[in-house]
Order: sequence, then structure tokens, then C-alpha cells
Amino acid sequence: MSDVRRRSAARKLLRRPGALFGLAVIAILVALAVFGSWIAPLDPNRQNIPRRLEGPSWDHWLGTDHLGRDLVSRLISGTRIGLAMALPTVSAALLFGLTIGLAGGYLGGRVDALLLLVVDFLGAFPGLILALVLIPLLGTSIPTLIFVLTFAFMPPYARVTRASVLAVKERQFVLAERALGAGSVRIVVAHVLPNIIAPILILAAIDIPIVIVAESGLSFLGLGVPPPDASWGSILFEGFSRVRDAPGPVAWPAIAIAVTTVAFTMVGESLRSVTDIDIVGARTGRAA
Repeated sequence: MSDVRRRSAARKLLRRPGALFGLAVIAILVALAVFGSWIAPLDPNRQNIPRRLEGPSWDHWLGTDHLGRDLVSRLISGTRIGLAMALPTVSAALLFGLTIGLAGGYLGGRVDALLLLVVDFLGAFPGLILALVLIPLLGTSIPTLIFVLTFAFMPPYARVTRASVLAVKERQFVLAERALGAGSVRIVVAHVLPNIIAPILILAAIDIPIVIVAESGLSFLGLGVPPPDASWGSILFEGFSRVRDAPGPVAWPAIAIAVTTVAFTMVGESLRSVTDIDIVGARTGRAA
């Protein structure tokens, strides 16, 4: 995509209310993740049993959980953990998928067939089933979750990249570079990659909230971030059995997950709309 088209797409994006809403929410989430330890009113793991399951008050704006911990502080801590999970997971899935898709799509032949077989093999396992099998074996920790979810989310990136490379590598400017004696690495880096990266980045923007939801689902099943650290899923899990006594520990993280999902999805869909890109090759199923 040329600089002129990038600037035009950016202007169109900033005119869309949905995109502006999504970008504003994402900026708030990043600020909470980076400066959360200064913003949080209390220690998220500090227990105050006499004030357990309280509703919103001046001391606890969103109430407390079953151990008297401040929900605002725990939600802010959950924001940091959610982004610390989602960003490395999506980045690693993008990197591995991009590498595999570039190699397979550009080289073709047996290399393409072999890499496509590997991608199809990984994509054949539902992400939740893969997590349920591997996490008990490897132990519950953030690195383990990132490792498992990376491989669960990688196949769509490889498929989208491969499909885009197949559409680009036979275009005239690529054939001209090849005829002039340019090497494969130069052609891929200078000509193929810049013309296929946009749909990959759009897919990443859409995947970030899906990873957060996946982590929340695993935490709800007891396979996520180990206590006492707070993720949105673990807060939901701890509050679910007491929802009739205090709905706050269930309602607030559910709202946070919903708003985050809507924000990232709006940005991703707006990017796809203003760049007029159709993401092909990605499967519709997702991990967890």
C-alpha cells in the first residue's frame, strides 16, 4: 500500500465513529495496563474479610469480592494480564504464520505442500481441546498459556499469508524484479511483504480480543492465570458461585470483556472497510 493510500485510509478511519470509539477504549486499556499500579486505588490482592461481597461504595467503587478484595483494583490488574497475554500471543502467532505462509506461498511445490500439511494438522485441533490437553501437562502459567494459544491461533495467519502471496507473486512488478535478477529474499522483503501485510495486521486486530476471551474462558475453567493474580476470567470464576449474593464480581469483568471485544472488533472491521481488503484463507473457527 502506497503512502498516499495509507494517509487516505487513516483519514477515512478517523471519520468513523466506531473506529474512534474502539481506539479510545484501546488507549484507555493500554494506559490501565501500563500505569495500573499507580492508578489502582488498592492492592488487588489485599484481603478484607469483614467487607466481603459488598456493593459499590465510596471506599470500593465497584464493590468487593468473596475475600473483600477491591474489584476496581482487580479489574485493572486483569487488564494488564489480559493484554500481557493477548499481545505476545497474537504477535507470535502472526510471526510464525507469516513466515510459514511466505515460505510456502512463494516457494511453492513440495515446500508449500509440507508447510500446508503442518498448518492443517495444527488447525485440525480445536483450540480449547488443545489447551485442555496441554495446560495440565505443562502447568498453569502465563508462558504456558501464551505457548498453547500461539499454536492454536497461528494457522489462520499462515493461510491468509499464503493466499495473499499466491495473488501477489505473479504480478508484473514482481516478475520484472525477478527478470532483472533480484534475489528471492529481496523480492519477498521489498515487494511481496509490503503488499500483503495489511490483511495480516487487520486479522491481528480482530484476534486480540478473541485471545483475551480465550484466556478468560480458560481461567473460568481453572486453567488460566494461577491465583492470587487476577484476570477477568478468574474474577468471573470466583464470583460465579456467589452471583446471587453479589452479582458485581460476575457483571463487571463480563462488561470489561464485552467492551474490549467490541472495541478491537470495531477497529479491525473499520480497517478492513477503509482499506477495502477481504481476508481470505482464514478459518472461521477460533481457539476456545
